[in-house]
Amino acid sequence: MNSKISKRMQDRKKLVDSSKSYSLEDALKAIKQVKGNKFDETISINFQLGIKADQSDQMIRGTVSLPHGSGKKLRVVCICKGEGAREAEAEGAEAVGAEDLVAKIQGGWLDFDALVAHPDMMREVSKLGRVLGPKGLMPSPKTGTVTPNIGRAVKELKAGRIEFKTDKTGGLHAVCGKISFSESALLENARVVIKAVRDAKPASSKGDFLRKVTIAPTQGPGVPLAPSLL
Repeated sequence: MNSKISKRMQDRKKLVDSSKSYSLEDALKAIKQVKGNKFDETISINFQLGIKADQSDQMIRGTVSLPHGSGKKLRVVCICKGEGAREAEAEGAEAVGAEDLVAKIQGGWLDFDALVAHPDMMREVSKLGRVLGPKGLMPSPKTGTVTPNIGRAVKELKAGRIEFKTDKTGGLHAVCGKISFSESALLENARVVIKAVRDAKPASSKGDFLRKVTIAPTQGPGVPLAPSLL
């Protein structure tokens, strides 16, 4: 079994010349040649940014709507009341509630991928910080998940809005689709992600912002991109 996995990975690595930097178009052509997929692998863009990761004013967090979606069906739940609850249900939220839903999550229920909350409910939602924070599920105004426009937020998340944020090393990872997507769909999604990250550059960041960028399917290979061509 290990030898089979090793050979598959070797075959994949042969598709990429790690000593060169690719245009986005050529990188996606190489990735689309990947064979032996046992599942529909996710395509991600990985950035190493020119920021000082230990300075809070240089940390980046935002969202972007992918024109062709992410390929993942998101389970969205909402903490809201009244009209917001009706909007959430109309847009297909998997669960809608107020204090009752907060209590359920406090009890350990985490069968969802995103949580949207109305600003009026943040006193209750704040009780979930210890549960949701480590999972990356805590809603925030910066990502549009704390909003009075509950219905729109649910609709956008289900249509392919993704969140991106830097880690402690200045790295940032963002999904741009599935390997089953057409090259043109992946190209359009990837360009939207790259623009969103570039537009989020902090004013205090100096020098090259996109220091290193690669694009890769779940099980590799990682294809180095030429920042000058992005």
